[in-house]
Amino acid sequence: MIDLLVVGANLYTLRDYGHPRKKEELKDLGFIENGGIAVENGIIVDVDRSDVLKEKYKAKEVIDVEGRAVLPGFVDPHTHAVFAGTRENEFLMRLEGKSYLEILEAGGGILSTLKKVRESSIDDLIKGLQKRVELFFEWGTTTFEAKSGYGLNFEAEIKQLEAIKRVNETTTAEIVSTFIGAHAIPEEFKGNTDGYVDEVINKMLPYVAQNNLAEFVDVFCEKGVFDVEQSYRILRAAIELGLKAKIHADEIEAIGCSELAFRLPMVSCDHLLKITDKGIEAMKQAGAIATLLPGTAFSLKEPFADARRIIEASIPVAIATDCNPGSSYTESMPAIITLAVLGMDMMPQEAIAAATINAAYAIGRADRVGSIDVSKQADFIVLNESSYLFIPYHYGVNPVFKTFKKGRLTKHASAAAD
Repeated sequence: MIDLLVVGANLYTLRDYGHPRKKEELKDLGFIENGGIAVENGIIVDVDRSDVLKEKYKAKEVIDVEGRAVLPGFVDPHTHAVFAGTRENEFLMRLEGKSYLEILEAGGGILSTLKKVRESSIDDLIKGLQKRVELFFEWGTTTFEAKSGYGLNFEAEIKQLEAIKRVNETTTAEIVSTFIGAHAIPEEFKGNTDGYVDEVINKMLPYVAQNNLAEFVDVFCEKGVFDVEQSYRILRAAIELGLKAKIHADEIEAIGCSELAFRLPMVSCDHLLKITDKGIEAMKQAGAIATLLPGTAFSLKEPFADARRIIEASIPVAIATDCNPGSSYTESMPAIITLAVLGMDMMPQEAIAAATINAAYAIGRADRVGSIDVSKQADFIVLNESSYLFIPYHYGVNPVFKTFKKGRLTKHASAAAD
């Protein structure tokens, strides 16, 4: 007897091809009418039509979703979800005409959150992250990446990473940890960026790697922050320590950051609002994933990334919230899917694939999440409606009826009200 049988679904499996999806592959949602999922010990053991599964299995619990759409749980591959405080005043400053870099130079932006994180205890950071975990679950995200980068010294960066580790160990969350000590230049190293790069390489990175505090390393490669060669030094050192590389690239200006994919094995290049033809060619040749963050462009009132150009270049695309207190304060992947469709001209099917299976590849988790496949975790969501199209179509509301993590119903507002 198995643990759980879900039946009566308009089932979108997003079946795993064994590689990140490109071009036309993005449109295949693996639909099964009147589909079902058989679950044992939190793992999917069978996927088929409901009538077939009901003949094959007896289950301790049977859930008939009555024609609702069922999809893999969303995977959010780029967040800054470990922080303290909020920056609503900067939101107003942007509306009054200040640019992101102007706010940063005035001591706001990342440096504002830095002060609050340095002053916070690890318990404070844990409580904040736990609250966001519940919000991620509520909006259908079952796995997400979280970065450090709001400490910018050894003690505070490690404190953020330790908070991620503790939440992973003590809750049902599944968080992939990324170290981004090179997120901005702290005041104590103003005018000495190379000195801070040395601090990241010689002190922070070895400790992070030796204590398994992160799987990925990221750098904010941008004019006025870390240039291409400084970013290369950090990422090369990280790779030599066994960590995997990501990069914030071509967000505000194109200074050659995405071209680093030619020189280093890059899992993903993220943002890409200003990517050049050279950057696209570098990513295509390297097989790097383009993680696009439409919520950030929307919040900053900037032109969206050219998703169509990137997709047509045969680069696999993922999408993410970029959840952070400054430039994209949201835990809602449904909102990001809507912005991908209406702002980046992605088809709804493409956006769903980018938020599930391709997003899983972007954080090295496609072996366990991102699709409804036999042997993967039973991470899936049940929508309120019969089709995935209601996610971008009925915008501004939560389309998620129930969220399941490893075959168990998560505790969030929609489920609790049922």
